[in-house]
Amino acid sequence: MLLEKERIDVVKYCKKLITSGLTTGTGGNISILNREKQLYAISPSGIDYFDTKPEDVVVIDLEGNIVDGIRKPSSEHVMHRIFYTDRNDINAVVHTHSTFATVLGTLNEGLPASSYLVAFAGKDVRCGKYASYGTPELAKYTFDAMKDRYAAIMANHGLIAGGEDINEAFNVADQIEQCCKVYVLARAIGKPVILPEAEMERMIDKFHNVYGQK
Repeated sequence: MLLEKERIDVVKYCKKLITSGLTTGTGGNISILNREKQLYAISPSGIDYFDTKPEDVVVIDLEGNIVDGIRKPSSEHVMHRIFYTDRNDINAVVHTHSTFATVLGTLNEGLPASSYLVAFAGKDVRCGKYASYGTPELAKYTFDAMKDRYAAIMANHGLIAGGEDINEAFNVADQIEQCCKVYVLARAIGKPVILPEAEMERMIDKFHNVYGQK
């Protein structure tokens, strides 16, 4: 099977979207790039994650052509592809409909440096402009919001995260959702204190040197 390992991992991490509380139903999507073969595996559209099999995962080339798979790919495959064609530091993308990131997206707000853990994504997390799902416009707005970052909030939609591999991308999505939760709850009872930029730069450097994060 073409991109067998990547397809198996897509199925595995799609299930983790549900068990980790990062989405409900068939919301969200995951893809993994094989940079050597210039192909990526992406979750299929509209199939329950616990019913999805590796052969249901769709393989697409970097021009957007379906290379292998009997299913319809996620409607967000264009958004995934732009990270693979226009960045060389991202080899996996995780898109969630996680609750607290979506709350901020509904407000069209990003996540400021309310916790040192925001450094998993960068100095902060921006909110991209709204566009209909599955469109080239949404891909561009999301890509722009994630410039020099590893996560972005999608206006009125959800969260997207990227990483060097699928484990790193999923961890960023999970950590940023937790940061969004704490920030939203803190705002409900007061005014969150935001860490200075110099501190976030220090944290990014520590994460890179100590935890292997970019």
